[in-house]
Amino acid sequence: MSYSIGIDYGTASGRVFLVDTSDGTIVSSYIKEYPHGTISSSLNGKKLPQNYFLQHAEDYTQILEQGVTHVLNDSNVDLDEVIGIGIDFTSCTIVFLDDNFQPLHTKPEFENNPHSYVKLWKHHGAQEQADMMNEVSAQYNKQWLNNYGHSVNCEWMIPKILEVKQQAPEILDATSYIMEAGDYLVCLLTNNNLRSNCGIGFKGFYNEQDGFNYDFFKAVDNELPQIVKEKCEAPVIKIGESAGSLSKYYQDLWNLNSNVQISPYIIDAHSGVLGVGSIHQGEFTPVIGTSTCHLMLDAKQAPIPAITGSVKDAIIPGLYAYEAGQAAVGDLFNYSAQHAPKSIVDEAERQNISVLEHLENLASDIDIEDQHVTVLDWHNGNRSILSDSQLTGSIFGLTLQTPFAMIHRAHIEATAFGTKLIMQQFENNDIPVHTVFASGGIPKKSNLLVDIYANVLNKEVVVLDSSNATALGAAMLGANIGGAYPDLETTVQNMKQAVLYRKQPDPEKVTAYERLFKKYKSLHDLLGRQNPTLSYI
Repeated sequence: MSYSIGIDYGTASGRVFLVDTSDGTIVSSYIKEYPHGTISSSLNGKKLPQNYFLQHAEDYTQILEQGVTHVLNDSNVDLDEVIGIGIDFTSCTIVFLDDNFQPLHTKPEFENNPHSYVKLWKHHGAQEQADMMNEVSAQYNKQWLNNYGHSVNCEWMIPKILEVKQQAPEILDATSYIMEAGDYLVCLLTNNNLRSNCGIGFKGFYNEQDGFNYDFFKAVDNELPQIVKEKCEAPVIKIGESAGSLSKYYQDLWNLNSNVQISPYIIDAHSGVLGVGSIHQGEFTPVIGTSTCHLMLDAKQAPIPAITGSVKDAIIPGLYAYEAGQAAVGDLFNYSAQHAPKSIVDEAERQNISVLEHLENLASDIDIEDQHVTVLDWHNGNRSILSDSQLTGSIFGLTLQTPFAMIHRAHIEATAFGTKLIMQQFENNDIPVHTVFASGGIPKKSNLLVDIYANVLNKEVVVLDSSNATALGAAMLGANIGGAYPDLETTVQNMKQAVLYRKQPDPEKVTAYERLFKKYKSLHDLLGRQNPTLSYI
């Protein structure tokens, strides 16, 4: 008998799961929202720019320490049977640290400076810097971005570093280490300065063969290579390998032994691929939550336009992991609920259900042939395939008779259409899709979403019997490096989630959605490619 711990850091909360390594059963869990939340409107009374999304690093350590303590005490397992800990984290979420690994924003002299805080993945303050990097690549060497979809996203590490360099150089001067928040926690757990190949490969222009792309960095800014060398370089550990043993501090805090192994952190959506068991070629996994990350695995590396990266060994050893994404999905559905008419809110209250659930019930009664609303789902910009955070959402086809539930349905359809465009990028570049694994918390809750996705994508959609794939994937990594199984693939096969149901596309609905998809794509290309300034704020 052995156990592993999976710790999942999402956009709004953290989850700690104690898992039985024999079959993936969750023995105990701890879930907590971040006490400081997301800092987006103001910081200590001072208004922030519209595109700022910051967090407080002490929220992460609090969940780590309290969460692991809780699951160990709650389960009453033999502590000597805990063999490993894995962490997944939203990405690219970066933290600035002093030489003692203390986050700069916790120091009194920097507590009012927004650039000292954790820059959450959806912080879009570095769009100008990302644009500059794209221009430099186009001017000097387009091959620099071959493995990043030929674009730079403002959510990534290097644009965010440049943002701080240009807007708050005093923060950069006081910084000894810049790293993903997931790497930061692994450093605390192991007492070692390390980096995960998953995070640094997808978000930092690093590859195993050449290291960081210093030629690119120098072309962008003469001082950037030295900044990266001094503050970002560290030993890189691959997914499936151990980052080290649990440090003495945490051994004493949790009464765990020195044999507990720590996995390098993995990006949360990538961890979800492990959790659902979609680890083979041809399996397309959209991890649907606040945003959606789309993952595929393949034996070859191809320069696919408009994706957000491809890295070898970043999910399963021996295969390249490909990533693309949508910046607003669950956020967009919640936006519908927040702006629902009073009549819908009152009826939901009368039925004792959530506004979102009532909206879905109403939207489910709308026939596809009657749908006359088209939405461009760019309410938080577009990550793939346009890679432009300045794009804004739009609604087309409204009449005075349009029911609000039709707009909500169009929001769901828009995210499915965006997913179809991403899937086509893979299929058009010799990476075929035969099955879609709908992961994340939303698919299990929303039958309507699953039905729409199956028919828009015209693929079988597999829905898992749990919404905890990311945390389970992290626990799998802990189990693997702790020695529960001989390799990661065997670990996944034994611990993956059970299938709840499979949804097959309906030929009539597929045909109806082809018509709506053409309208979406026409608007997508018109406002996203030909006239993007028309879709800016």
